[in-house]
Formats: sequence, structure tokens, C-alpha cells
Amino acid sequence: MNLLKFENATTEYKSLKKVDGKSADLKDLAKTCVCMANAQGGYLIIGVEDKTKVPPSKQKIDDELVNTVIKKLRSFTDSVGLINPEIDTHENGGEYFSIQIHPSLKTIATTSDGKVFIRVGDECVAVKGEELTRLAHEKGAFQWELVKFKKIRISDVPSENIDKFILEIRDSDRVSEFIKNQEVSEILEYYHLTDDGFLTNLGILWLGDFKLRSKLNYPITVQYIVYDENEVKIRKVEWNINQYNPKELLLEIEKEAIELNYSFELPNGLFRKQVRHYNKAVIRELLVNAFVHKSYTISGDIFISVYKDRLEIKNPGGLPLGVTKNNILHQVQRRNPKLIDTFKVLKLMESEGSGYDLIYEKLSLDGKLFPEIESNINYVKVTIYSNIVDNEILQVLDYLGQHYELNQKEIIALGIIVREKKISGFDFSHLLQLGDDDRLRNWLRNLIKKEIVITEGKTKGQMYMINPKILSSMEHDLKPSLKTIPEYTLKALIIEDLKAHPKSKISEIHSRMDDLDLKYLRRVVYKMYNEKILSREGIRSNMVYFIAK
Repeated sequence: MNLLKFENATTEYKSLKKVDGKSADLKDLAKTCVCMANAQGGYLIIGVEDKTKVPPSKQKIDDELVNTVIKKLRSFTDSVGLINPEIDTHENGGEYFSIQIHPSLKTIATTSDGKVFIRVGDECVAVKGEELTRLAHEKGAFQWELVKFKKIRISDVPSENIDKFILEIRDSDRVSEFIKNQEVSEILEYYHLTDDGFLTNLGILWLGDFKLRSKLNYPITVQYIVYDENEVKIRKVEWNINQYNPKELLLEIEKEAIELNYSFELPNGLFRKQVRHYNKAVIRELLVNAFVHKSYTISGDIFISVYKDRLEIKNPGGLPLGVTKNNILHQVQRRNPKLIDTFKVLKLMESEGSGYDLIYEKLSLDGKLFPEIESNINYVKVTIYSNIVDNEILQVLDYLGQHYELNQKEIIALGIIVREKKISGFDFSHLLQLGDDDRLRNWLRNLIKKEIVITEGKTKGQMYMINPKILSSMEHDLKPSLKTIPEYTLKALIIEDLKAHPKSKISEIHSRMDDLDLKYLRRVVYKMYNEKILSREGIRSNMVYFIAK
């Protein structure tokens, strides 16, 4: 089997130098094996450079080397299943070998010296302390979809369900021709719906009828509840008799949830513009996330709660290990990777790692707040709000979208800047969940180069805002805001204010400057003190400022 042709398997590519020669480091490779075993398993492909995914054309692999590597890796690990070592030949003539790593279904895999690692996104990270307890709790959830029912064969499934799934796979432009041309049984096994002729949990979920799905301990069950302005329940719909596969259930919810189709009507010149309370693509992505990241080993319904001003989606099981509400925009970790694979190839979700990017982009374009995320070991709840933060934001973003070619990151960044009027690099990085200034510059580099965004200040105090020349060229009625006032103008205003109100606290100055960002004011006042323009007396909350003599 030529694994290089498969696009969905979890794989790690390693150079032959990793296992042979002076630079060999099998102990480090053992950590990789532990990482994969503690997640969903996968394949080590050795003899292939990660960047090229191609072995050197003259490379040959010796059987004795493969046996030695397997033997040493087994001695450096515990509870790691290394199976089916196989030498293969690339079309360029070069040889490489693969090792399948079986997921550790019931135990925690470790290195021989007792260390625990798990794969989070593309990284292998150590698991310590409380995270070990969480890993043990997650173990069943990680492997749920691969478990097979030994009493349910593929012949027990309604043939029309199989035909429909295979047709959708072969019609998808996200599936390679190599996979499409396989036999039906091979396609089902490739997507892990079957195992040696028996249905897996995942297979029952996609291919079964309501009787077969009822055999799952915790299938997908959903409650859709609508509340009035007093948060009194006024409508409820339940999906709990397992008559739909995941795709059918998703479409049924979208059809039934009529309240999610409501919209605002806003003036737009001579016309009116419709802005939905909840963007359709955002709803789809949040529902899909609830399906694919649900823990199928614990009891609980997915709750979709619609309030007057917000939508809440809550599903059983916390965020996957390694993912938090503070890194969800960039971190990738999959609890049910095979279920995710089927959603992706059936075009029900964005490509891996782009879901929350899309949510942030659509909310930015609609002038909405970013989602609020609450998570613990038992559940994840995501809240999005229906209200537009400021109608004038839409005018600016519409204008920029019509006059500039913008990518997804730039749209998200502009949504933040327009909403905040002026924002510091520190606050920007926090909202975008970025860990350092270099990553923030990557988001903003082209916007600054195109002179859409301008900066003020340096280093950690640098502020970002929309170029006033762009705003002045627009035909809009935006209200002037002190948030965008230049620093030299603010300094003059502070001096005038302190002439009229000497010995004032910063909070008192702020109260007389409506709409001015307090952090911006505080920074400028501190700067004026350091420049000896202002003097001060008192301590802490009682400190007052006055014009220096």
C-alpha cells in the first residue's frame, strides 16, 4: 500500500537520518510514537523529507534496518502498538518504509522512562499533572469512532444508505480520484465506517437506520429551544430518535430553526441592506463543531438556545486536550478525526483549522462581537450575539471591501480596528490570540503597506487605526471620535483641561473627554509626566496631575 497517495491519514514524515547514521535519535522518535498512540494513532513514514514528501530517488531500505528500528522503538516505549512495518517504493524509484502506530485504546502510552506525550495540532507536547487526569478521561472519547460492533456487519445496513454515502463521496471535489476509484468496501474502510466487514461506531452513525443508531450509547441528540425577551421558553424542538445521519440532521436543524433566519434592515443610501441576526455560515460552522467535537462517551444533548439578543450552542465534553478558549483561533486538535474527515469531504465544514477563522471573518464583516467561549471538562458553550456593535462599522467595512482586495486575516484585523477606532498592539494580540509581536505584524503588514492602517507610537505602546485619508474620502456620516485623535492634539486637550481643572485624577480627566479610550489617555498622561510637561502628587488612586511650572 503506497501511503504517500493517501491524503487523510495522520502521518509523521521523518528523514532516514533520524533512524540511521550519526544523527539518529530513536529516543526522540519514540516520543513521536507515544504522541500518536495517545491521540488517534497514525503512520510514521521514514525515509521521506517532510518538506518534499518524496524519498531520494536512489535511496534503498534494508530489511534489517526496519527490524532494528521496530525493536528499539518498542524498547523505548510502553503501551504503544507498532504494527505492519512495510517497505515501499515511490514512483521516482526511491524506497521508504512505514510503521503503523495503533491508538492506545484503554491505557496511556508512555516512553520507557515514564514520560507522557500527546499530539496537539502538529506538535508533540508533554502531559503533566492535572492534564494526565484529563487525558485519562479523554481516552475513550479519542478512540470512540474506531470501535467496531462485532455483531453488526455491513450487510445489516440498508443498501440505499450505503449507495447514498458512496455517491456523495464520488461526487465530492475534495476526494482524490485514487479514492473515488476504489471498491465500495475499500472506500467504507478508508473512511473507517467499517473494519473487517463490521460496522464501527462511526459507520453506524453515518450508515445505520434509527434501529442501528439506537445501539450507540450516546448518539447525536439535539434540543432546539427558543426564549422570549423575558427568557421564558416559547418553543422547543427535539431530535432524539436517531432517524438522521449527521448530514441529514444538520440540514434538518437548519430548516427547522427559523428564528436563526431573522435579519435587521439597515439604510444603505437609496436602498435597504439586510444583515442577518446570525450569519448562515457562522451557524453552520458552530453546529458542525458541536457535532464533530462532541464527546460520544458521555451522556448529554447538544443544546441550541435562542434568546432575544444571543445564540448559545452547548455540547457535551470539554475542549480537546491542548485547546483552550484563549488559543482556539490557532490551535488544532481533533477529538473525532475520522468524523471530521467525512464532514470535510462532504463539504459540510471548512478545511481543518479554518473554522474559527471563518467565524471571526463573518462576524467582523457583520459588525458583530467575536464569540464567547465557556468550557470545562463536561461541556463547551459558545455564545454569539445578534446585535451589530455599531451600524457605521458596516459602512467602513463595505467601502474597504469594495476598494481593496482583502484576505481573511485582513478582514478580521480591520473588523477589530474599525470597531475599536484605535487599538494598542497588546490589546490587538490578545483579541487575535497571538503570542508575540512578529505574528501580529504578519496580520497587519499588508494593511500598513497599502496605507489602509496607520500606526502611532513605538514598541509596546504602538497604536493602530484606520488611515484618516481613507475615512475622509468616504461618503459617510461617521461621528468624529476622540479614540482616533492624534497624540499631539490630545496633549493640547489635556493641558487645556488641567488649566480649567488643576490637580485632577486621570479618571476625572477621562470623565470630561467623552468616548476617549482610558488606556490611551493614561499612556499619554504618563508620557507627559516623563517629559516634565505635567507634575503630580499623591499616591495610587489619589494621585492628581497638574501643569508643571
